[in-house]
Amino acid sequence: MSEETTGRGATVSGRGSAVRVPLVLVSVAALVCGAVAAVVLWAAGADAARDLAAHRHQVQATTTGRAEDPPVASRQGGRPPSVAPAVWEYPDDVHRSGTVDVPRRTPQGRTVTIWVDDRGTPVRPPDATADLVLTALAGGTAAAGAVAASGAGLLALVRRSSEGRRLAALEREWEQVEPLWSGRLRRGTGPGGDDA
Repeated sequence: MSEETTGRGATVSGRGSAVRVPLVLVSVAALVCGAVAAVVLWAAGADAARDLAAHRHQVQATTTGRAEDPPVASRQGGRPPSVAPAVWEYPDDVHRSGTVDVPRRTPQGRTVTIWVDDRGTPVRPPDATADLVLTALAGGTAAAGAVAASGAGLLALVRRSSEGRRLAALEREWEQVEPLWSGRLRRGTGPGGDDA
């Protein structure tokens, strides 16, 4: 173990850097893994969103009835939009009708913008960029956290193991030094030992 002497004669263990360096390495590894995971998730999400957007289309629909609150079974998280019967055309010249999401209190005869798939069926709009960003950040944070936790656990195991070996070696050394330091002899040593 390396030790340094301070100006007042006290000794300071030099083990601090032996602890800091592995922690810095684990931190850097966690950040790199988190960044890589975020970039991969962003790219995958952007590709999926681009593919999905190619099959989603905005069309104009005209409401044929007043807006009503949706049935409880079909409500999703948050404040649900109202629904109203409507008519629209998609693909061109193919007349469709059904229930679509509309703003609250939309009157009959109002034109609203809806999203449809390639068959003309109403669907959710494509994910916003903010959703992709949140997904990438959440995944990157999870990956960084997993690497950091694994690395910290591994460092704790290594440190505990090396500390145990160090203390065992210190105990063996003390068994040799203690009789000389304390001035008493161990059994079986010195003049007229207790070997009998």
